[in-house]
Amino acid sequence: MTEWVALLRGVNVGGVTIRSAELRDVLSGLGLTDVRTFLASGNTAFRSTRSHGDLKPAIEAALRNRFDYDAWIVLVTREEIETAVASFPFDADDVGRQPWVIFCVDDATRDELTDAAASLDADVDPVAPGPGVVFWNPPKGRTTDTPFAKTIARTTYRARTTNRNLRTLLRILA
Repeated sequence: MTEWVALLRGVNVGGVTIRSAELRDVLSGLGLTDVRTFLASGNTAFRSTRSHGDLKPAIEAALRNRFDYDAWIVLVTREEIETAVASFPFDADDVGRQPWVIFCVDDATRDELTDAAASLDADVDPVAPGPGVVFWNPPKGRTTDTPFAKTIARTTYRARTTNRNLRTLLRILA
């Protein structure tokens, strides 16, 4: 049995409201076990014997049907989150920075983002590739206005990425 984490994109912002209890009900209704939600930003852990290729579309369809929105998730294993957290290459304790992990649907997306950041000022937009992710550590208060922030906000990345703060990932793992 695999422990999975579904990272929902774009919930509880922009008019899409999903309560944790309702999210648990939807996933439990799919036969997933030990369903747990974290914070109010679309983070759900569960166990299943089903494959990634089966789970992702099933969860997205169930969310679309129940909440009537264009549901999209990144589905990763607990081990993948552990690896991302352990691989964070910047000082996660620097109070002047925001430690972000950008989950990508594939290595091509990760490489695109890393390449886009290569010419940017590393003091403003420190970016590094990781296993299935891009690490980003912008100054606190600048997560929406740096050049890299504008890159990841492009429509092309909405269906291919989702971001989580390192602290959120640590709570999921706790």
